[in-house]
Amino acid sequence: MCIRDRPSACYVIRMETPDQPLQLDGRALATRIRDDYAPRVAALRESGRRPRLVALRVGEDAATKAYLRGQQRGAEKWGIEYDIQTLPASTNERGIRKAIRALNADPEVTGIMLALPLPAGIGARALQREIDPHKDVEGVHPENLGGCLYGRYGLLPCTALAVMALLESSGIELQGKQAVVVGHSEIVGKPVALLLLAQDATTTVCHKFTGNLAEHTRTADVLVVAVGKAGLITADMVKPGAYVVDVGINAVTGDDGKHKIVGDTDYDGVAPVCAAITPVPGGVGPVTVAILMRNTVLATEGMPPLDDPGQLPLFTA
Repeated sequence: MCIRDRPSACYVIRMETPDQPLQLDGRALATRIRDDYAPRVAALRESGRRPRLVALRVGEDAATKAYLRGQQRGAEKWGIEYDIQTLPASTNERGIRKAIRALNADPEVTGIMLALPLPAGIGARALQREIDPHKDVEGVHPENLGGCLYGRYGLLPCTALAVMALLESSGIELQGKQAVVVGHSEIVGKPVALLLLAQDATTTVCHKFTGNLAEHTRTADVLVVAVGKAGLITADMVKPGAYVVDVGINAVTGDDGKHKIVGDTDYDGVAPVCAAITPVPGGVGPVTVAILMRNTVLATEGMPPLDDPGQLPLFTA
């Protein structure tokens, strides 16, 4: 049957059968987010303040090129202008800084993202700090990352917000739940852990040096996995009735010799155990792109200062 929980905040219509878990449909949620923000995009365009996102890349990496094409298609659906600015692969750090500063100074550019990976020997952190935090739609500037400490849903890392959006769409009440995050990256694991804490979940973070990973994951009412290791989480590592969000994207070769994309969980084994789970593909990925566009809208509108005590809702009511 179709059910809709918490209609003022939950926007995914989920299909449920007695013998199957809830599949948290990222594509449906991404569409709902786009529809939710469409009036705001239209209002901005009518006012002459058009949302315009510029992706800065260095070199012609094929995987990056395909990734940005996907973003460009998403931007077109949102009515957001999207440009890709490509620098030669030989560009040094000083040249990249110069390009970022030019985008910061351009009033027509309302959102900036720096595509990774960068050429060998060039660090991303220092360059990400160069992006104007009010145009940092990926949420990677230290000023925006600090918003995680306050549980704000402003310009935060897109994948971390996508995880929270999917959990919100599931209808689960996070307060008091045992949450386990596997992976402690700066743009997924750590921000997700802080946002879960802000919702009063009891949160544990695991990583490659954690001993006996299964001992921790089996306690989780909410399990978020963001490692990049196919099949890391198996059915015996999941608490019955858990909510599982799989952030992993791994290319593997199937028994038929064909390439396919899988997550960090053994989906076929884990799905019958849990209450809800994200598919890969079709789970976190589409929502991440939607959050990037949503962040661009917020950046165009003008974000309140970081010390604003109010929490910005992920969705409008």
